[in-house]
Amino acid sequence: MQPVGRGRADCESAVYWPHHKLRSFRSAKVWIALSVIAPLGMLTASAFMLFDLRQDAWERSEQTSKNLLQVLERDIARNIEMYDLSIQAAADNLKTPGVAEIDPQLRQLILFDRAATARDMGVMLVIDERGDIVADLDAIPPRKGNYADREYFQVHKARASLGLYVGRPITSRLTGERMLPFSRRISKSDGTFGGVVLGSVKLSYFTHLFQQIDLGRESGINLYLNDGTRIMRHPFNEADIGVSIAGSSTFRGFLSEHSGSFVRTSARDGVERHYTFTRIGSLPLILNVAIATDEIEAEWRTKAFVIGGTVLVLCGLTVALSLLFGRELRRREAVQAELERLSQTDALTGLPNRRAFEQAGSRAWEQGRRDNGFLSLLIIDADHFKRFNDRYGHQVGDEVLKGLARCLSTSVHRPHDLVCRVGGEEFCIVMPDTDQAGALRIAEKVHAEVANLAIGSSGIGVGAITVSIGLAVVIPSDADSTSMMALYRFADAALYEAKAAGRNQTRCARSQGIAAAPQKPLLQIVGRPKT
Repeated sequence: MQPVGRGRADCESAVYWPHHKLRSFRSAKVWIALSVIAPLGMLTASAFMLFDLRQDAWERSEQTSKNLLQVLERDIARNIEMYDLSIQAAADNLKTPGVAEIDPQLRQLILFDRAATARDMGVMLVIDERGDIVADLDAIPPRKGNYADREYFQVHKARASLGLYVGRPITSRLTGERMLPFSRRISKSDGTFGGVVLGSVKLSYFTHLFQQIDLGRESGINLYLNDGTRIMRHPFNEADIGVSIAGSSTFRGFLSEHSGSFVRTSARDGVERHYTFTRIGSLPLILNVAIATDEIEAEWRTKAFVIGGTVLVLCGLTVALSLLFGRELRRREAVQAELERLSQTDALTGLPNRRAFEQAGSRAWEQGRRDNGFLSLLIIDADHFKRFNDRYGHQVGDEVLKGLARCLSTSVHRPHDLVCRVGGEEFCIVMPDTDQAGALRIAEKVHAEVANLAIGSSGIGVGAITVSIGLAVVIPSDADSTSMMALYRFADAALYEAKAAGRNQTRCARSQGIAAAPQKPLLQIVGRPKT
């Protein structure tokens, strides 16, 4: 068995208080954690809600764009079909025998009978193989002009099986208006090139059609040829008409499939937009609705700002109030812990008091019983203490008691050894896991420390103060009924023996009245005077 070491004067706190304080601190920490987790939960729920709102905004925008595209595509396809029917009718009627020799007015009626009701029709002409106008929907006799240099004329001349050709936007040489040309080839009876039937739709048709729709300042509607040439843009900008964007990533996205949608940054102005697009029937035309992503999320951002701001404010208030409450809770717990500590602390010496001794002693007893280890108890009493009080007064007596407390605390070193003042001039030291030899060494050290104690302010010199010590050692067992208080009585009896034998010495408990366990003695008892 190793000799016991010293215990601090506030050893009681090492035995009992840390665990209690830890429980109190944990309860405060749990409250603070909950006060933080709750707002975080609110923020998380709000974030999911705002995310859903954002998704809804995008889904509504995409559905609106698809519906808009469907309406515009049907209108444009229907009108172009009407223009094409008029062009085909004129080409077919030219094949009627004798039509070239009849009266010009009647010939015009025959050639353009279906074109009269076509909405937004521009010019409609029959052009011969030399490029000259031979029939004009709007004039009798036809207006003069040669169109052999026009793209549509050259294309039909080179390709006999082309069918309907939709050309790039042009400015009419007859009216000066911007138009989109549609044309079909006229073939002679031998299959050779006989000219072109030209029809055109005014670009103002698309302007009027698109301008009824308000998508936002950064959004727009575009109509392209499949070679990337822009036919019309809304909002209208003259400089954009006829410009090709064939090399842009945006247009490559349009060519990837018949219809669809994607988000991309515009090559024209650098604005990120959500593009929804579709081909117009089998025509070489691509229609798209482009909505700026900022405008899609504008309403959502307003809601997010209001909702997010409100939740943040509420969470901030919750956290602040919770922290204030937690601080108050910790303060109250600290006050409660301090009061409990004071209830177990001797006010004069600062040592644990009798209540702390009883609680710590019971725990040490149970620990010894579980570990089958030694438990030693020293009871220390100041010799002739009443004389100091009578001769020097109670104030000096208090200084003596404080000096004794320091001596006892200096004599032990192990944190689980407990030094207590149990009343008056009586102190005790509880030493778990300490056998009789170790306890005697501590008793000797106590005598040595007290022998050097002096109260200089009162003229009490070294050696004037002495103590008597009673010692009892036990190995707690499940088979015995002895308690810590019985051990105290045994040590107290040994203390009285030390007093009776002349004081300033240590006596160990005798065997009278001490029960023994069947396998090993309950108390190890020796008697050796301290000289």
